[in-house]
Amino acid sequence: MTDCIIEVKNVWTQFGTHVVHRDLNLCVRPGEVLSLVGGSGSGKSTLLREMLGLAQPTRGEVKVFGVSLQHGDADEVQQLRNRWGMLFQEGAMFSALTVYENVALPLRELKTLDEDIIHDLVMLKLKMVDIEASHASKMPSSLSGGMVKRVGLARALSLEPELLFLDEPTAGLDPERSESFCKLIATLKAELGLTVVMVTHDLDTIVSISDRVAVLADQSIVALGTVAEVAACPHPFIVEYFQGERGKRALGGLKASATAAVAAHLPAAV
Repeated sequence: MTDCIIEVKNVWTQFGTHVVHRDLNLCVRPGEVLSLVGGSGSGKSTLLREMLGLAQPTRGEVKVFGVSLQHGDADEVQQLRNRWGMLFQEGAMFSALTVYENVALPLRELKTLDEDIIHDLVMLKLKMVDIEASHASKMPSSLSGGMVKRVGLARALSLEPELLFLDEPTAGLDPERSESFCKLIATLKAELGLTVVMVTHDLDTIVSISDRVAVLADQSIVALGTVAEVAACPHPFIVEYFQGERGKRALGGLKASATAAVAAHLPAAV
């Protein structure tokens, strides 16, 4: 594989006698939003952890920015961590720290920035995710679920990453907040040139911002492509997932958006 931000090569993941991944291969391209989709136990969260270096495959290799997480130099691998950000499913805020302190934490860990610069960067990141300055002194427990997600995103972006990992980013949000969050991700991706890897089960989120979708089933990736390409795959899981009532509704919205986009570029009738 060439031109991969993340390259997964012949990954085999096994816990005891239970095989999760069997010779799995995947390339995450620069600048794309790749969604990892699969049923419970399909290994999508495990694969995400392996991409982050938080778990090791039984065999095979994961490279990020060309550096092997299994065989690379320890210092080089550690430096990689400053090149990606992670938004955890529940935000993973430190409950004893304020919003400001949560976002400042990665910057302070660098031990190279003075507090004035850290302050300016924290307030900039909060502004980027539409969190007002007045909320910086609040505790996470006083925030709504949507605000916690946004603060978590601000923290994930604090070190100016090139790569962003999202774990169920819209889980627990109502449809309006979910749509707003998807628009925010799409905007930040375009403005910052991010590559995004997202684990999600939400069809509307998948359709809204995915450039490609990788479907995990049967211990491997059974489909990889655009939403439309994947939805046309006859695999039983994909048929059930994309052709159910919610799937058809989400795909209908995709078709409507495509039709509107085409119509917008047609010449006006004479």
